[in-house]
Amino acid sequence: MANRPSEWLVLRPPHSDPPTPWPKEIASWSDIEPLERRLRFDAGTPIVLNPEGLCDPVFTRFLNSGSFRSLARGSQDSYLIDYRLYFTFLWTRDTDWRDATADDIDDYEHWRRRDADNPGKISGGRWNRGLAAITRLYDWAIGRGEISSSPVLKRRIIGYRGFEIDVPVARSTDYRPSDVKWMTPRAYRLWRDVGLRGYDNAGLIRTAWQGRCDGRDVAFADLLSESGLRRREAGAQLTIEIPTAQPGQNYPHGWVATAIAKRSRRYYWVSRKALSEIASYCETTRAEAVQSAQRFRRYDGILDKKVVIVSPDKKTLYWCDDLGREFRMSVDLIDAEQRRLLYVNTARGLEPLALWLTEAGLPMHYTTWNNTFRKANERCKAAGIELWCTPKMLRHSFALRMLIQIQYAFSRSLDLSAKERDTLRELYGDAWALVKDLLGHRSVELTKSIYLEPVRGLSLELMFVDEDPEDASDLIVRVAHDMGLVLDIAL
Repeated sequence: MANRPSEWLVLRPPHSDPPTPWPKEIASWSDIEPLERRLRFDAGTPIVLNPEGLCDPVFTRFLNSGSFRSLARGSQDSYLIDYRLYFTFLWTRDTDWRDATADDIDDYEHWRRRDADNPGKISGGRWNRGLAAITRLYDWAIGRGEISSSPVLKRRIIGYRGFEIDVPVARSTDYRPSDVKWMTPRAYRLWRDVGLRGYDNAGLIRTAWQGRCDGRDVAFADLLSESGLRRREAGAQLTIEIPTAQPGQNYPHGWVATAIAKRSRRYYWVSRKALSEIASYCETTRAEAVQSAQRFRRYDGILDKKVVIVSPDKKTLYWCDDLGREFRMSVDLIDAEQRRLLYVNTARGLEPLALWLTEAGLPMHYTTWNNTFRKANERCKAAGIELWCTPKMLRHSFALRMLIQIQYAFSRSLDLSAKERDTLRELYGDAWALVKDLLGHRSVELTKSIYLEPVRGLSLELMFVDEDPEDASDLIVRVAHDMGLVLDIAL
């Protein structure tokens, strides 16, 4: 038992179109492709192996069920991490997930949240997400007759809509959606300049600064801050997808492709300023990285890359395989993993279609941006600046800024009569609905309860009674001071 493996493994086979040929040992299995189709296996379907290298047939069916496949790709990836940890915990107790009891759930919750021997203890909100994943699996298994009862005990409560709902007993009650943080625009600028650009408190570049990708990092952070895009939506962008600002257009719009959006294809708006930073990055840092990669022929050895031709409308890609067969795919259907394998021929040689590249000129994985933000936070802390930031914080901050700016536009500050303000609301909807659309949410309730909870009970109209603010930014600072959940800097 001392050498017994203990970790479960999650694999996502890479997409391959056309499919990668089967090894010769398997090629003779004439029924394997019909079997795959019958079981609904396709490119990118996750495979979970126990420590002995075997698949659990019931759990594999769950991964191919509508219950799991209906989740957004990001949610699927998060749930897979939760399943791997839960199964590994049970494995160390010689327990199969189908045989788990309520005591196992309680012990798992203790280990994840409070065990002194676990260095990776998590918050109540993070535990609730993992518990939701576990509950989904057991509910599906009961519905399919795989198990007779669930170890996740539930209790009945009255939901916020007034209906009775069942929630897990083990659900954490010390999690508050309002515990997320927001930043004022001026706090963001200071965090960005010190953490990403290498400036000191006086606004000068530090003499010891050795940043080589600061142009890229600033462009990415500004894109999040000025558009409200999710980390994956911004991090998986292709160069051909970045919108172009027309004369007089301060906020041009672009599209988030279905394959990288949380749910479906949608519009997003981004400021001309952020697009200018991206253009500068493409002309300098990115161009240098591409030239370096071409000089050292780094692109030549990349397996499964597709050298594509982009259609004039930039909506379709065409390519040929080694056998000369022609293929086409809508850009809207190409996911984050596939996008890192797309290349085009230029006068200098191959170049990635992915917008964000490493210093070596290779496409970045969108999850690596967390490390960039972590290092920026460390630099701010070393400089004595009490600011920190995450990609999600910039999305939340964008939402707050938009809400206040829209309220500001509806306010008496524009010398509109009550009737004129009512007409504006009738034409464009209320501020909450507009922010919901900007973020790509399905419901206003999500926008209110999580992204903008600090101002949910605050009547912004009252903020115009004393004296008119100079602009909407002043209102954001005022909210920061009133609510205590928005990071700001002392002036």
